[in-house]
Amino acid sequence: MELQITWFVLWAVLWAVYFMLDGFVLGTGFLSGILAKNDTEKRLLINSVGPVWDGNEVWLITAGGATFAAFPTTYALMFSYMYTALLLLLFSLIVRGVAFEFRGKIEGEQWKGAWDRAIMISSFLPALLFGVAFGNIFKGLPMDAGGHHGGLLSLLNPYGILTGLLFVCLFAVHGALYASLKTVGDLSKRAFELAKMLWIPLLLVALLFLGATAYSTKLYDNYLAAPYLFLIPAIAVLALVAVQAYMIANKPLKAFSASCVTILFVVFTGVTGLFPNLIPSSLDPAYSLTIYNSSSSQYTLTIMTVVAFIFVPIVIAYKIWVYRIFRAPVTEQDLLENKEAY
Repeated sequence: MELQITWFVLWAVLWAVYFMLDGFVLGTGFLSGILAKNDTEKRLLINSVGPVWDGNEVWLITAGGATFAAFPTTYALMFSYMYTALLLLLFSLIVRGVAFEFRGKIEGEQWKGAWDRAIMISSFLPALLFGVAFGNIFKGLPMDAGGHHGGLLSLLNPYGILTGLLFVCLFAVHGALYASLKTVGDLSKRAFELAKMLWIPLLLVALLFLGATAYSTKLYDNYLAAPYLFLIPAIAVLALVAVQAYMIANKPLKAFSASCVTILFVVFTGVTGLFPNLIPSSLDPAYSLTIYNSSSSQYTLTIMTVVAFIFVPIVIAYKIWVYRIFRAPVTEQDLLENKEAY
């Protein structure tokens, strides 16, 4: 296998795993204002993601670093062409982290209320912006020899917004299911019931996305050329149906696991359709950024491959250990006993 293909696969896996992990944190964050009825419940939700949210962002950093090191031309032009959107995304992630840490520093209703709103907004915006960004990548950017012909408003096209809504809905169901597993009592029940209600709009948006993709992108070309690849979106659809089936059967852990699979294979569906492009040109395919015309040297890719196969398993093992240590639901007693609680 060519190293460019190896790194394209790793690039896809890194993004998919990041969305699977940070997706429930973002979903829990922007649903917190709906789920929590008082300050204690808001603290329970924040502490349910407290031990893992910053670790999840390691996958985002690694995905960005892999793009920079393996496909530097794509990295440079992506941050040039989508600068404003990505800057808003960066600021949102910064505010989210600050809000988690600062909310409990002062006992005041206005202080906490301001940070609660910051958590909701800074969780919603990344979910939407990630979807808009990937939607435009799937669709292709207007690029030619003169560069990129567009700006922030051009990214807010119908297909980009639809993909943004898909990400928001995916993360909302994902976050609600996570909250139902990591809390107890009425809060857990409300989260589970909310996940059930949110599944219907998720299904509708997903169906619209699949239909719009056929008209707005060329993602299906790879699938039509190799029909066996349709197994990837089929798994995503089956996993989405399984989420609802497990919720009806009152099995939240299995529903959450199915939601993880759904997010993974939704990302794999889009990335498989992109191959070998990283950012296709909607004006002329000759100006598309591919894994071949934007990659680093073979020597660089070789070194990166060795490093990745050493350290990625270590990161995976660490994450498994962390989730195992903090697998129990968060209770009010935990808040009282743990001085480090948010």
